[in-house]
Amino acid sequence: SVLIAERAHAIGTGCSSRNSEVVHAGLYYGAQTLKARMCVRGREMLYAYCAEHGVESRKIGKMLVATSEKQRVEGLPALKRTAEANGVNDLCVLSREDARALEPEVECAGALLSPSSGIVDSHGLMLALLGEAEAHGATLSLGTEVVRGRRPGASGEADGDLGNILVDVQVRDRADKGGAAHEAAAHDTLRLACDEVVNCAGLGAVRVGRALASSEGPAAACAPLTEAFAKGVYFKLGAGRAPFRRLVYPLPEADLGGLGVHATLDIGGQVRFGPDVEWLGERGQVRTHPDDDASMFDVDSGRAERFAAAIRSYWPCLPEGEGSLIADYAGIRPKLSLQGSPSADFFIGHDAPGVWHLAGIESPGLTSALALAGHVAERMAVQCAD
Repeated sequence: SVLIAERAHAIGTGCSSRNSEVVHAGLYYGAQTLKARMCVRGREMLYAYCAEHGVESRKIGKMLVATSEKQRVEGLPALKRTAEANGVNDLCVLSREDARALEPEVECAGALLSPSSGIVDSHGLMLALLGEAEAHGATLSLGTEVVRGRRPGASGEADGDLGNILVDVQVRDRADKGGAAHEAAAHDTLRLACDEVVNCAGLGAVRVGRALASSEGPAAACAPLTEAFAKGVYFKLGAGRAPFRRLVYPLPEADLGGLGVHATLDIGGQVRFGPDVEWLGERGQVRTHPDDDASMFDVDSGRAERFAAAIRSYWPCLPEGEGSLIADYAGIRPKLSLQGSPSADFFIGHDAPGVWHLAGIESPGLTSALALAGHVAERMAVQCAD
């Protein structure tokens, strides 16, 4: 049997629901990195899964705009070469006139068009995946936090035949007090005997990995990883019709930790802009973990002016005045490198036997999700066959 242990009291409250809901084509990532391979493979898997399971997704395309002549001459060709090295061969080069014919409100020196990029209903996707898992016998346990792990038989205890790893969890009820939800005190610790453990805890993956590798646990694949966090906020358009029919992205700037303040459309046709990048703590390293402090997800409406300047670089007709941009929501990226360091790849690690870790699953994690799951399942099957 399979148990899905979810620390929160609902699924997808972290990275999975706090992103741009974009299906990425695989344009930005170094050749042969996990990000590139999983994104390209996962994109087609995701579109196919959505079609089969009735999840809304749309291949609306993405326009990547050069806002200067230098970007047009240097940046666009470099990005196209990176995409082609990853197997993405459908990019179209657009002149300024071509771009404005497709998106009349875009101002640019030139652009690339990615027709295989799109959008997906991330909440519908999560519900479909959960429903499929439960239909195959999995059980979801909400409010369930991993405390520690250890090998059976450690310290001379008579439990040596109980799977590959023993995992201690605490389950918390969600209670209401004065109309406000809060977490009640934890119940007694429960011990689970597991043949296989897959740690895919999003923001908490490195912390969970280290908890599983307590003093009596297995060697820690996660132990040497750098754990850092970068926040990104989103603003939505205050009023008026959507100015674009496609996703509109500026060219990414090196080592900023994100893809720039871009324009996205959700399934309902609403336009939002973001995210920006704000490294938390000291170059991304924090004293309090984001999973433990909901205030880290607050949006400062005072950032609207900075957003407006970035947006006007490619959409100069953004309305002036207060209320043109409305604070929407924030997400936090789980990083495996510090601010100013080269961006780290996804991490997939294995504590033999039976413990698997997926960490640093930031963008393009949503697009890559099914490919990542398939990759780990294939490695698990190989291990079981040995």
